[in-house]
Amino acid sequence: MKEKFVNHGTFVIEKTYPASREQVYEAMADAEAKARWFTKPEVFEFRVGGREFSSGEAPDGGLFTFDATYQEIVPLERIVYTYVMDFNSVRFSVSITTIELADADGGTRLTFTEQGTFFDGLDAVENREYGSRELLELLGNSLAQSRESVVAEDDAELAPG
Repeated sequence: MKEKFVNHGTFVIEKTYPASREQVYEAMADAEAKARWFTKPEVFEFRVGGREFSSGEAPDGGLFTFDATYQEIVPLERIVYTYVMDFNSVRFSVSITTIELADADGGTRLTFTEQGTFFDGLDAVENREYGSRELLELLGNSLAQSRESVVAEDDAELAPG
């Protein structure tokens, strides 16, 4: 029988995006906007007590699932959720995540704090931090594309017709 054990870890990531708090918040609070940078949710109930669930196939096969419950939402300021991750129906972590939004010069500062419990060596805080940094980069790319889209629409409206 394989030995069972638990590791704990916490990490904090700070990012500043050249977008308003409203835009950054909307990218997390709206299912369609979130699907542009995160796995498309199969269930998305963005409210306290609501659930977010998504699943996806791993590159080398197998099924990952992300199952979250929103614990606190303060619009434009804070989102707190707990979540579990499974691979092929085997639980490998339980986490609590806090996302804080604040005004910053020319945009929004996002502070992402995660406290995780990782089971039996199937994941580690370093892996989760790496993945979270990648997701926050994708969020930044999505916000930039949205900004470019708005600028293009504004330019089209100003163009002589």
